[in-house]
Amino acid sequence: MTATRPHASGAPGYSETWPSEPETAGRSRQLVKAALNTWNLNGDVVERAVLVISELVTNSVQHSGSKLLRLSVTRIAPGVVRLSVTDKSRKKPEIQAAGLSDESGRGLHLVDLLADDWGVVERGFGKTVYADLNLEAPG
Repeated sequence: MTATRPHASGAPGYSETWPSEPETAGRSRQLVKAALNTWNLNGDVVERAVLVISELVTNSVQHSGSKLLRLSVTRIAPGVVRLSVTDKSRKKPEIQAAGLSDESGRGLHLVDLLADDWGVVERGFGKTVYADLNLEAPG
């Protein structure tokens, strides 16, 4: 595995391309923790970011059919961290109505609850699903 490096220009951030496999969720959590630690961020934002990236990656692995995915952690503004996962699927994720006995289907509910904003950007080759986390405590 190669070392993660910050982007050379633009917003500060970290990104990696990894195989679309279940183990990538763990790698993604570590990358997010490392990026936030580098930016001296801790506490609630780290806990939320780790859960959100885990759900975004797991959703991509389970539903995209892609061989690879691209994870990015970016400071899009002084008070906002963006977590994003890009894959080659054009199918947009949708919040599902999971029943009490269902073992899956709650990932985007968690993203919706934990992120201050989230959405999908269509790409010519697929899509990027992002989640923004505000660093300031909610008023």
